[in-house]
Amino acid sequence: MSEPRKRVVLVDDHQMFRTGVKAELGGAVEIVGEAGDVDEAVAVIRATTPDVVLLDVHLPGGGGIEVLRRLHGNVPSRFLALSVSDAEEDVIGVVRGGARGYVTKTISGPELVDAIDRVAEGDAVFSPRLAGFVLTAFAATSAPAVDPELDQITQREQEVLRLIARGYAYKEIAKELYISVKTVETHVSSVLRKLQLSNRHELSRWAAARRLV
Repeated sequence: MSEPRKRVVLVDDHQMFRTGVKAELGGAVEIVGEAGDVDEAVAVIRATTPDVVLLDVHLPGGGGIEVLRRLHGNVPSRFLALSVSDAEEDVIGVVRGGARGYVTKTISGPELVDAIDRVAEGDAVFSPRLAGFVLTAFAATSAPAVDPELDQITQREQEVLRLIARGYAYKEIAKELYISVKTVETHVSSVLRKLQLSNRHELSRWAAARRLV
């Protein structure tokens, strides 16, 4: 028994292009809705909850990113950008917005069917040149390096430390954090000991160097 066809909503502001895409896809997928701007897209996607949304990047009403902003995480559908643009900022923008892939309009019909199937199953799909944009962008925003000194300071101690670095007096810190002055003193002593520092001025410099302020 063959698998059911993937249900697809096609979002593009050019009617002729949508007609062409439907012809290229043939009967390989089920087109359950179309839209030509952001508001139409949001409405039809909510109404049909397709498996995959083929989403143009540049749309009246805020573009594909606005569609993603309003719907990503609120519907079970997955989003595949299909655009004439191969600009890096467009690719990164929609991926950060929640799209599972990005292909250009030079893609063939069979390749697009394959991309739809793969995105529906949870894969990420990109035209070859565009994948490099994504890898570079996310490598540049990878997790920060571990700071052993910072890791040994508790969350509450970090809160006290931030206020120390901003010039707050102990009494002001106590009021800000709803704790006693004695507790503030205890936290400061603990941080000084852990970091092997001598006074609050050294603490302030340490915090500023790590941008905790």
